[in-house]
Amino acid sequence: MDTRLVRYFAAVAEEGSLTRAAERLYVSQPALTKQIKQLEALLGVRLFTRSRTGMAPTEAGQVLAERAPALLATCDEALRDTKSAARRAARVLRIGFLASAANEPTQDIIARFGVVRPGWRVDMRQAAWSEPTAGLSEGEVDAALLRLPFPGQEALRVEVLLTEPRCVALPANHPLATRDAIPFRELWDEPFVAAPPETGAFRDYWLAADERDGRPPRIGASTDQPDDWLQAIANGYGVALAPESAARFYSRPGVVYRPVIGVSPSRVGIVWPPAADTNPVVQDFVACCLEAVGKTRER
Repeated sequence: MDTRLVRYFAAVAEEGSLTRAAERLYVSQPALTKQIKQLEALLGVRLFTRSRTGMAPTEAGQVLAERAPALLATCDEALRDTKSAARRAARVLRIGFLASAANEPTQDIIARFGVVRPGWRVDMRQAAWSEPTAGLSEGEVDAALLRLPFPGQEALRVEVLLTEPRCVALPANHPLATRDAIPFRELWDEPFVAAPPETGAFRDYWLAADERDGRPPRIGASTDQPDDWLQAIANGYGVALAPESAARFYSRPGVVYRPVIGVSPSRVGIVWPPAADTNPVVQDFVACCLEAVGKTRER
């Protein structure tokens, strides 16, 4: 059985609603409905009673709902430990990241780790925006350099490394592109180039959805990779909020970056699963991250 089906079932059982569960899982509601039906067909039982008020587990569904958390936790731990053991044997530390990772300190972090752990290699794995944890939640990486906040952050360990202002990326021929700085309020009615809808809170943060006085953002295009994001902006499909460092890492003809007034800054953190608290290699990497940005870790 695909454990993803059990994971989807557990989310619906906990939320009591397909809509809320779909938002939590960052999938569409029709896709989630299909997965639940697939699990019911596989087991040969009905798992939910559907009504206008939500989704209530049947007697059979209640039994699975009680067992599912332990089942998933055991499976996740076994897979994570298996992958981690293989990486330790190969002396490889896999680090996930989105876009520009920890900006300029990234190379210093890797160099410091090489001194602390001679013979080890850091394998940097860039993820698409549809993977806001850069593979960490699936156990594909040992730790990750991520923009905060991100979905599922509360279940992971996070040390903030740096904070930087957000700016706006505009088509070079945009009327606001000649301004030295732009109040965020003046961008509220602009179409935005956004991450895919299934990224949920991650997408909302980069749309500054909570900083618009309740006015919903307009979406001009959705993209999953920095290159596609830049091309959509250059094509005039919309503007986009970005970390200030994007102007250094993602310069491109047809796209200009301008400071934005009245929107909160972005933070970058080193993130790892609680199970890695006792992994000395991961903890050495965390320490190298903090040293590279001049921070002392509080335990």
